[in-house]
Amino acid sequence: MILNTGARTDTVQYFTPWLLKRFEEGYVLARNPLFPSKVTRYELSPDNIDLVLFCSKNYQPILQDLHKITDRYPAYFHYTITVYGKDLEPGVPNIETSIETLKELSAIVGKKRVSWRYDPILLTEYYTVEKHKETFAYMAKKIAPYIDRCIFNFVELYKKLQTNMPELHLLTTENKQEIAAYLGEVAKKNHMTIQTCGKNGDFTKYGIGASGCATLDIFGQANGLEFRKLKHKGMREGCGCIESRDIGAYDTCLNGCKYCYANKSPQKAYDNYKFHNPDAPLLLGELKETDIVTQGNQKSFLKKKSMLGEQTLDAGLD
Repeated sequence: MILNTGARTDTVQYFTPWLLKRFEEGYVLARNPLFPSKVTRYELSPDNIDLVLFCSKNYQPILQDLHKITDRYPAYFHYTITVYGKDLEPGVPNIETSIETLKELSAIVGKKRVSWRYDPILLTEYYTVEKHKETFAYMAKKIAPYIDRCIFNFVELYKKLQTNMPELHLLTTENKQEIAAYLGEVAKKNHMTIQTCGKNGDFTKYGIGASGCATLDIFGQANGLEFRKLKHKGMREGCGCIESRDIGAYDTCLNGCKYCYANKSPQKAYDNYKFHNPDAPLLLGELKETDIVTQGNQKSFLKKKSMLGEQTLDAGLD
């Protein structure tokens, strides 16, 4: 099983003590976002976890304790650093600080286990095509020696984003081609592997790959692991990643990014934060008597590894 720590919230930046406690105690509970009374329990022993996947915009809070996880588990790290400032990402460190933290992370875990995410790419009156080009070139020169690859995506215009960001400019096909061509050129100049993830168009003519950003090939090469040859079902339409199990919760990230898909609003996340208990097995709130706790299906993708099956547990079981 691939354990995903950061698809629903920035667990590393805001919930590091909780995350470390979960690994220390050897299990975690995750509430189903669509059916809140359904809770899944995952065992966190190395026998049950193939790899721990991280995604964050600030790894500083976990750096000194990261060895407590990486000494026991294979891992892979997505580090998101974009062009945007406090106007769009109020809770995220500035570019220079982020780059220095990425260098520290790379020194600890090795460059083969770190991907730089430059996404989502969106346009406003200030964040123009030229602004993206200039900033990406500046960052790539500094970051390329410390990462395995760069992953970028163009913003998806879902309904919530159109409401939260009325200043958004439409990305045309011409915009995408111009930006992709430039990013490919910069990546080649800096000897940096670059790719998209999901349905973003075909930019292979610019030297840009199109595989998933979280594949067994990537994880295996980064950690010296041999996985079975499996079809990657993805986590959504057009996604080429291997399926994973997320232990976070929506509406809890305090980064406040205006383009965020995981929060209904920044205020909702702040309102929910008061329900976080670093010592609780759930990231948000506590178990209720009406909850149904089910043992997660922790099927291994590694060769010659067993599966922890599904069974129903008492809601109060620790």
